[in-house]
Amino acid sequence: MRFPLSRPSMVPYAAWAQSGGGSRSGAVRTTFLGTSTVLVRDANTSLLVDGFFTRPGLLRVALGRIGPDRRTIEACLSRAGIGSLDAVLCAHSHYDHALDSPVVADIFDAPLVGSTSTMNVGRGYGLPERLLRPVRDGETLVFGDFEVTLVAGRHSPGDVAPGGVDAPLTPPARYRAWRTGECYSIFFRHPAGTVLVQASANYVPGGLDAHRADTVYLSIGRLGRESDRFRQEYWRHVVRATGASTVLPVHWDDFMRPLDQPLRAMPHFMDDIAAAMDFVVQQCRRDGITLVLPGPWQERFLGDEG
Repeated sequence: MRFPLSRPSMVPYAAWAQSGGGSRSGAVRTTFLGTSTVLVRDANTSLLVDGFFTRPGLLRVALGRIGPDRRTIEACLSRAGIGSLDAVLCAHSHYDHALDSPVVADIFDAPLVGSTSTMNVGRGYGLPERLLRPVRDGETLVFGDFEVTLVAGRHSPGDVAPGGVDAPLTPPARYRAWRTGECYSIFFRHPAGTVLVQASANYVPGGLDAHRADTVYLSIGRLGRESDRFRQEYWRHVVRATGASTVLPVHWDDFMRPLDQPLRAMPHFMDDIAAAMDFVVQQCRRDGITLVLPGPWQERFLGDEG
């Protein structure tokens, strides 16, 4: 019997855990920082997806108002070794993606890139217009040797805060104030290889067919609650469509637990992470794809297999 506040153990998936070894060479480095926050950088350019570090607790989220904690944000940036950023790219505008993004952009005087809703989050935080960079579906931006393309998609089923942020959002506020807005799949193309951060477990049939990615940071949030048919289609339209050779599951961790504590799976009342992980393991075995369960703070060089 499962209790709603209990959660699956990640021990059965330890064989796929990121080892921290690897080649320690290569031009592009990536670092998973919980939820769908991913740092992508080379020797000259650093780009951050989402940048969610505050991670307010369950009671605060459910019953109170939330806002970014700058001290926590700065501590996490320091621990991750982030001394500069060229852009903060927001996958969508829910609080577990966009709560801290404008603060991170402000700290580094970097553009906040995302939807119209994300721009209104930035405005509510007082971010100047010069740092607000709205994007169109399929638009490609250039940062150093990176070409970054944002492709519009869909949020995972069960969206708890649908719609858009239609006016500047000033924190603290209820968590539902951070409405979805547009969802993006974010592709990073570099001479050393390609990376996709797929921050929502959903797909548009054929939507990613024109894009390629060696490595996919694949959201499995809510995937365990969906039918096998949905999972198969998600895999087909994201992983197979992009020709990925390596998959790293993300958005499996309890994002209401601080990052200075070990990551753990989301509780059963929120998701079925074990079912999602079992599916990903099975698909990787069938398709001959390398599976890596990323750990926070661990740098990975593009092309590493562990």
